[in-house]
Amino acid sequence: MDYIVLDMEWNQPWPGSPSARKVLPVQIRGEIIQIGAVRVLEDQTVADEFQVLIRPKYYRRLNRRVSKLTGIKESRLKEEGIPMEEAMEQFRSWCGENVTFLTWGFDDITILRENLQLYGLDDSWTGTWYNAQMMFNAQTDGSNAQKALKTAMEIFGIEATRPAHDALGDAYHTALICARLDLKRGTSEYDEALKSHENGFHGAELPGCIARKVFYDYKDKKAALSAMAGAENECPVCGRQMLGSRWFAQPGHRYMDLAACADHGKFLIRVRLSDQPDGTIRVSRLTYEASSEAAQAYARRAEKADPETGRATHRRRRRRRTPSSEQPSE
Repeated sequence: MDYIVLDMEWNQPWPGSPSARKVLPVQIRGEIIQIGAVRVLEDQTVADEFQVLIRPKYYRRLNRRVSKLTGIKESRLKEEGIPMEEAMEQFRSWCGENVTFLTWGFDDITILRENLQLYGLDDSWTGTWYNAQMMFNAQTDGSNAQKALKTAMEIFGIEATRPAHDALGDAYHTALICARLDLKRGTSEYDEALKSHENGFHGAELPGCIARKVFYDYKDKKAALSAMAGAENECPVCGRQMLGSRWFAQPGHRYMDLAACADHGKFLIRVRLSDQPDGTIRVSRLTYEASSEAAQAYARRAEKADPETGRATHRRRRRRRTPSSEQPSE
């Protein structure tokens, strides 16, 4: 059995653009434009590589932020990119049979499956997959925080020799990290590591997640949360603006709120705020069903948490002070 370390880059329409308003047969978070992968053999030897550029079909105009981050230009996609169907045929053939996918984070495999479904392609071959972040944490400091790839490389003393935010470059560096992990142990202990991660609300999609979207360029936290509770607080069913209740803070710049649509009821909103290189705020937003485990966790926390800090509140018993006249003498 081989491990396939996978990384991808994808395009997202600019908010408010005609592409963003397109109704697609399958809801996707982004359309894949680049795939990079590195094979790690069962003995954990880093082996051959694969990369391909994909010419987008639905979000044809490249988001300038995506272009700036990845260095990929529209002209290059038009010249070197191939159709999604052809790219997937090449990639699946290169992967071979009986493979396990490893990614750095939760997004890539979900994006891959969404795109396969959008194009009507089989996604069953992506069934065996693990987030290498969880293995890394379990075998290093035991935390459930999502560490950046660069941070993990620094911890292992791995020098960057490939460009960042390039699918093959990131896949190669991830493969070097995976080669230093005990992958057999990591896969056997993965369920426990994932449970710890989800219980800590550090970004994993809990059961009941029905929508996810990324927003950019907010001036500060106040502006970001205001937008998430206002104009961007749309019902996942009808698209109308929902009414929020109050944000509860969580570790790692995360917040959650219970929003309500007049026609379709309540939904739990979870957001994560991240700093962008230019100092503005990026927001990753998850929407959950009101009956989901995440929403139930919100209800429990709302009963006992301070809305500003998200920490449990405790009533302190007042110590009755003895009047000076009644104080015992020494």
